[in-house]
Amino acid sequence: MPEIKGLISTIQKYSLKDGPGIRSTVFLIGCNLNCKWCSNPELNRFGTKVMYFDMRCKQCGACVSVAADNSIGISEGSCRIDRKKLTNLEECADICPYEAYEKVGCEITSTELYKKLKRDQVFYTTSGGGVTFSGGEPGLQDEFVYESAKLLRADGIHVAFDTAGLLNRAILEKILKEVDLVLYDIKAFNSYIHKKLTGADNRLILENAKLISEKEIPIIFRMVIVPQLNDNIEDIRLRLEFIRNLGGAVKQVDILKYHKLGSGKYKRLGLKYQLNDIPWCKDSFIDHIKEMAIDYGLNVTIDG
Repeated sequence: MPEIKGLISTIQKYSLKDGPGIRSTVFLIGCNLNCKWCSNPELNRFGTKVMYFDMRCKQCGACVSVAADNSIGISEGSCRIDRKKLTNLEECADICPYEAYEKVGCEITSTELYKKLKRDQVFYTTSGGGVTFSGGEPGLQDEFVYESAKLLRADGIHVAFDTAGLLNRAILEKILKEVDLVLYDIKAFNSYIHKKLTGADNRLILENAKLISEKEIPIIFRMVIVPQLNDNIEDIRLRLEFIRNLGGAVKQVDILKYHKLGSGKYKRLGLKYQLNDIPWCKDSFIDHIKEMAIDYGLNVTIDG
């Protein structure tokens, strides 16, 4: 039987933000949420993507000559791409002599991935780190994640699973068998707010958080705070209260300040970034949330 392959975008080495110690973070493609503030739009839909970097482009016309249906033209010092008409973008990327196009996504087997990740085992061991499966939503490629994690843990490598929790219970339970730590996103507590901001109800997400805590698997919760979207102080209080009530499995709460670092990716993918007018988080407000978390007896950090 052929080995299951996963579709990943990148392996980020020497990460210090996706769990304890020095880690390799594997970003998997595909997500079942549509968060308005997503900083990794290239990971949203399943399948390979192509980014266009106008600063690398020399307007040589190579891509124009092969683009289907006259869907690429040159104007104002860069290429204008009609992605609705263009059916052979990868071919255009291949022919570019200046690497103005960049493919996102490659298939890899669990064994191939394990061998790549094992090369940095000395860094994991000496720092108390390991490997983190992130995305996108890595749970959508559950068989691949499970098999890869199983190989890693058999070799003594710590495995973290970064998820938004919108997963079938049986799928989640299987993945959890080969996981040492879960990084869990709580984007909103109110179901209406959650659906408005992500496109999905959060009842299953909250139920799965309880499931993980009942299995006594360590959890680090992550709360991104986006001004004007999910910064309602009562909803934040309910999130913290919910986390506190999960008990000893909760090791930490990371408060993540909204940023626009991923906005350039939207342009490279031919997408519109919708939150340009959203302001930055005020430090005083983030500090207030931290104080609230401490009052609930939670260990809390601020990132960003």
